[in-house]
Amino acid sequence: MSDLAPLAEAVVVDPLVGHPADYHVFHKFLDRCKSLPAITTAVCWPLSDVALRGAVEAAIEGLIKPTLIGDEAEMRALAAKIGVDISPYPILDADNEVKAAEISVSMCRSGNAQAMMKGSLHTDELMKVAMARDTGLRTSRRITHVFVMDTPAYARTLLISDAAINIKPEFEDKIHIVQNAIDLAHALGIPEPKVALLSAVETVNPKIPSTMEAAALCKMADRGQITGGILDGPLAFDTAVSLHAAEIKHLNSPVTGQADILIVPDLESGNMLAKQLEYLGGAQLAGIVLGARVPVILTSRADSAETRLTSCAVACLLHYATHPVEIA
Repeated sequence: MSDLAPLAEAVVVDPLVGHPADYHVFHKFLDRCKSLPAITTAVCWPLSDVALRGAVEAAIEGLIKPTLIGDEAEMRALAAKIGVDISPYPILDADNEVKAAEISVSMCRSGNAQAMMKGSLHTDELMKVAMARDTGLRTSRRITHVFVMDTPAYARTLLISDAAINIKPEFEDKIHIVQNAIDLAHALGIPEPKVALLSAVETVNPKIPSTMEAAALCKMADRGQITGGILDGPLAFDTAVSLHAAEIKHLNSPVTGQADILIVPDLESGNMLAKQLEYLGGAQLAGIVLGARVPVILTSRADSAETRLTSCAVACLLHYATHPVEIA
């Protein structure tokens, strides 16, 4: 018998986390968007199969009204190759990725686009233009990223931040990371999200900076400096998502075992966590950038068209959370 067999059997008999039967989160977002107008979206450099197909499918679903920005001849050739009709959508020609990013950001700054969607260019190339101090999409908030997860291994919507923008965030950055994630949770229909501030341990240890920052963030929430959510930390990953693990460690908290938001110490840990859940845990994910003038739909170049579709739904809900639909 394999040395892993007893472990596998134990997991089946006594799992730490309840497992819903199937994906149970993303379809709710898509359903909510059916009653909302599509948002005008600058689609930057959709020059791969999944990037172009994802934008078109989101348009067909009524989530976005895309303007396709990139090399027009290449886009038309790609559309013909993969059997996608792009004739209904405006095209702005750009002969390179930087120019496409500049046009996309300009559309958002001028109000001609309510969201921006990354195509097949590298994240750094798009965000460098978006984060330019005088010509980009900056606001008083720090620009941050959230992965929205739908996994069969967890019964709740799970938000992970920041795993794509802020590499080694300073403490002040983490205040924005937390508040941005809470505001997104509200837009997704979670009225009082439970926020787990992750570290390797559950006790404050001066030698582990993330534990000190977690304690300070919790106190800021107590004093009303961070609002709209319930914070606890430091928490290890297991106690954040498993009531059983929290009970074993004698932790009693409204957050343990039922976190809606996971705040990670840095980009590396967050990126690895999200992709482990995706590739080994079977999770679906959506990616969104917060704190900019408009929602930025930011997915990996390897992500599927389905991921891009759901990311558009998240952007749509986020837009209308701050721009309510006017009823005539």
